[in-house]
Amino acid sequence: MKIENILKERQKWFEWKNIKPIYEEVTKFQVTSSEFKIDDIIEIKTDEKLKPEIENIAKMLKPWRKGPFKINDLFIDSEWKSYIKWDHLKPHLNLENKDILDVGCNNGYYMFRMLEMHPKSITGFDPSALFNLQFDFINKFIKSNIEYKLLGVEHIPLFDKKFDVIFCMGVLYHRRDPINMLKELKAGLNRGGEVILDTLIIEGNDDIALCPVRYAKMKNVYFIPTLKALYNWCEKAKFSDIEFIGKRYTSTYEQRKTEWIDGESLDSFLNKDQTKTIEGYDPPLRAYLKLKY
Repeated sequence: MKIENILKERQKWFEWKNIKPIYEEVTKFQVTSSEFKIDDIIEIKTDEKLKPEIENIAKMLKPWRKGPFKINDLFIDSEWKSYIKWDHLKPHLNLENKDILDVGCNNGYYMFRMLEMHPKSITGFDPSALFNLQFDFINKFIKSNIEYKLLGVEHIPLFDKKFDVIFCMGVLYHRRDPINMLKELKAGLNRGGEVILDTLIIEGNDDIALCPVRYAKMKNVYFIPTLKALYNWCEKAKFSDIEFIGKRYTSTYEQRKTEWIDGESLDSFLNKDQTKTIEGYDPPLRAYLKLKY
């Protein structure tokens, strides 16, 4: 199926019963003037008269996973302090005058951060209509030319544009065939391009992967490799060079429950002393790689 037809079909998702009222509110919401500052907290200043409408829409758009954002005095305290990951990656990035794709872009927090680096273009793929609406809402104030598509990583080979840098953060372990997914990422690159990969790993010297029924209460986690196994996957996907950026455990300071998510977060996914997941596995450890074509 052509991308145009896929997007046309997915546009109907905004008519879902639980999404349509939010879609209508975001669509009719108008901002005549605003100022913004892109930093760890993306801060927006706009007409104070809009306060009731802004607060109503922001609450309709819950859960807010990525952020945080601040609109006038309304602080959207997202589940993730996303700037912690961004600050870790930023020294390794060169985005100036490049075409960028963020796969699994959520509400666009990282794409807004990319604007600081003056890329040529930014495109986001995410199949969530709710996260798309969060992006649309924030972008009413920022008025960027970022493109947001209701697509997934599997659509990259079908897309009519290739990219210099593809970000893929927190997606790989949700895919049934991680090597094929890495090939799909590579298919979207221009020659000389690179993938910035963030994914869960397990400690160990063997080239093996964990295959849990559930991991940290997530049912859609398929394979969590050792770093050595992850390198093997990347080599099988025919990346020409693999650069290790670093690894970090996710803390309950970085990911935690707030009033903006209405649900559980990392502290509920770990045991009492936070040394294991609730299922008895090692706690979330993330590796960051730069994969070159």
